[in-house]
Amino acid sequence: MRRFFVGDVLAEDSLISLTGKEANHIRNVLRMKPGDALNVMDGKGHLFEASIEKIHHKGVEVKIIKSLPAPSPSPIQIHLGQALIKSRPMDLLIQKATELGVSSITPFFSERTNLRIKNEHLSRKMVHWEGIMKAACKQTGRPNLPTLYPPLAFEAFIANPPHQETLKVLLWEAEKKTDLNSILRATGKKLHVVTIVGPEGGFTLKEIRLAMDAGFRIVSLGSRILRSDTAAITFVSIIQYEWGDLSLRYRK
Repeated sequence: MRRFFVGDVLAEDSLISLTGKEANHIRNVLRMKPGDALNVMDGKGHLFEASIEKIHHKGVEVKIIKSLPAPSPSPIQIHLGQALIKSRPMDLLIQKATELGVSSITPFFSERTNLRIKNEHLSRKMVHWEGIMKAACKQTGRPNLPTLYPPLAFEAFIANPPHQETLKVLLWEAEKKTDLNSILRATGKKLHVVTIVGPEGGFTLKEIRLAMDAGFRIVSLGSRILRSDTAAITFVSIIQYEWGDLSLRYRK
């Protein structure tokens, strides 16, 4: 069943209007017709069965028929702090992290971050990333969007106090003693995980010390030097496999 995002508060038997990209996709790409069925999501965890009432040049009018049971969110709250990287890898990372069920994504600037976003371009970039997240949610049937925070400085991100029952890790390719596997076995299951993934040039020793002072565990993903986007996707996949919902039933 085709899925679409709406910004309205949804209720059974109500009429809503889809505009913009969603309406264009229905009208010009899928060539759907009045009476065709579809599912709509509000991004807050609600899923509805609906049907097309009318299609016109300004948008598509849709009638909400009934509420549907929505897939449960991941039992693990994964908060990803990702250094800004080049556009295509960043887009891929946001897409895959959303598909894998992260709760939030915070881009950040660090000492070796090459990419900078001018203030006048920030809102456009945020809209672009939100569009990627919506498409990823439609692909996977995920009815709730991750929270996307505006970019922060590295120091500001690590200073945010997380939930007290949180595993905080920073991935660092130069770490020689502690790997993720040993951390997961030693700590036991946590319901909140914050991870930091650096830029292409990695972290400076000063940043590593600041993260350690803020309570982050410095961990390695092994001997391979992974790209930043690969490292983030790998980490989220491992956490969801070990503690989350990459199975037919959640682990207790």
